[in-house]
Amino acid sequence: MNHQTYHLKDYTREELVHILKQMGEPHFRVTQLFKWIYQKGVTDFSRMTDISKISQRKFDATFIPSSVRIETWKTGRDGTTKYLFRLSDGRDVEGVLIPDPPRLTLCVSTQVGCRMNCAFCKTARMGWVRNLRTGEILDQVCQVNALLRPQRRITNIVFMGMGEPLDNLENTLKAIEILGYSDGLQFSHRRLTVSTCGLVNKLVSLGDETRRFRLAVSLNAADNDTRSRLMPINRQFPIEELISVCRRISLRNRERITFEYVLLKGINDRPKDAMMLVKLLSPLKAKVNLIPFNETEGIPFHRPDRSTILKFQEILVHAHLTAMIRESRGDDISAACGQLATASCS
Repeated sequence: MNHQTYHLKDYTREELVHILKQMGEPHFRVTQLFKWIYQKGVTDFSRMTDISKISQRKFDATFIPSSVRIETWKTGRDGTTKYLFRLSDGRDVEGVLIPDPPRLTLCVSTQVGCRMNCAFCKTARMGWVRNLRTGEILDQVCQVNALLRPQRRITNIVFMGMGEPLDNLENTLKAIEILGYSDGLQFSHRRLTVSTCGLVNKLVSLGDETRRFRLAVSLNAADNDTRSRLMPINRQFPIEELISVCRRISLRNRERITFEYVLLKGINDRPKDAMMLVKLLSPLKAKVNLIPFNETEGIPFHRPDRSTILKFQEILVHAHLTAMIRESRGDDISAACGQLATASCS
């Protein structure tokens, strides 16, 4: 046998069974490893008491159980905590833990930087460096859970941190699969949300995979001119194509697609913008999250005043469209929507 090493969290159950078979280990070792790593948070093989000493030594020589560590963290006045995760190659990504009792939601990253270049997002200023491996996505969850133990535990995960999840589709889907394992972290589809800027080709390719998580689409405008200015991806996949594929997405009973709409003063916050949004979404099983812009240094947009925000919501609600205002969380520590960025790309 060769002495190849493996990042343990990169692999699904089936992939790990194959690796263990090559090592001469029985298939039930997968369940043991998953329970120790994901449920108990134990990464030291010598502490895995139901695994033989011989196997422990083999695993120690073969597997790298963690490839992400929490470098620093900061908690804001509202209880939101931002984490800086250091990757094994020295790069960094950020994640955000949002308390909303009884929920405790972790916003995870899927890429170092992002190539979507949305005009209102600080991550876009970093450019794109690389995709995160499956294990690097999962390890953000595991490392935060380890800090929280035993008093608290993450209840929900949103793929809304740095990067575009569908631009790292294979690794994102593998992470979602592993998150749902009964001998792992046991997240149901209701507790996993994937946010996308609207990569129509990737949405089409998902098929029934969309039933494994809740989908959020970052829309931010109801007309092509405005959306293309804010989100360059709209030039490749205009609104009509995005809405068409959203109409065909396989949803569970009573579930809806969430459309995220960042409100920018004087850009997309007028009553006519709200009425266009109503018309655009009326054929869909949809709800809208209105996100007042979180002002950020170097980003040339402003937050609308409160009356404008409430008027926009009122128009949507009057048209029988569910619309919630998502208040900023962690803006005092640059942890709010659109504010995540690190210096590791420079």
